[in-house]
Amino acid sequence: MKQNYQKELEKKIQKLQTEQKVPSLLLHACCAPCSSYVLEYLAEYFHITVFFYNPNITDAAEYHKRVEEEKRLIRELPVKYPVSFMEGNYEPERFVAEVKGLEHVPEGGIRCEKCFVLRLSETAKLAQAHGFDYFTTSLTISPLKNATLLNEVGEAVAAEYCHGATAFLNSDFKKKNGYKRSVELSELYGLYRQDYCGCVYSKLQREQEKRAKAQEES
Repeated sequence: MKQNYQKELEKKIQKLQTEQKVPSLLLHACCAPCSSYVLEYLAEYFHITVFFYNPNITDAAEYHKRVEEEKRLIRELPVKYPVSFMEGNYEPERFVAEVKGLEHVPEGGIRCEKCFVLRLSETAKLAQAHGFDYFTTSLTISPLKNATLLNEVGEAVAAEYCHGATAFLNSDFKKKNGYKRSVELSELYGLYRQDYCGCVYSKLQREQEKRAKAQEES
């Protein structure tokens, strides 16, 4: 039976509200548009630190543009509990080495899985080292991302690196109109909204799809 990660999240939040302490959460964010709704939603219940670790963004100018948009969103978004920001190392060479031999695998396949493991492993390590109660990722808000796989990866890296000290917070943020709300917030704050995940391989695939669509329409 398929897990309903959104319902699991709602139950977790409901339980946390009965406790005295406001828990801490390390949120891996892939970009400002994806994290917008997630921050609006979860900052009602958690002390959040956004962790920007995305070595898959292989173009340096694109990477820095996304970092600055994330920082701007955090400054401008009204939230109950203030949000902090941490930037990981920008190491695209690590991503390229991790997916070597998988360059031509279509988006959504094993290359993406390796990318998820890379980014969430670093998030789990940091969450454990800094004593966060939970960690999670904004990636599940995307209709193009496999939420089941992301949750499985999150649980696996939590077991490997956190040793019970920090838990992975299950999610499927696209549910309950989460993705729709992220689009609305992106428009409201004038956020830069890229049309590819980040790596050069996904960018090339998106460009090919655009050309094919243009040919069909011409």
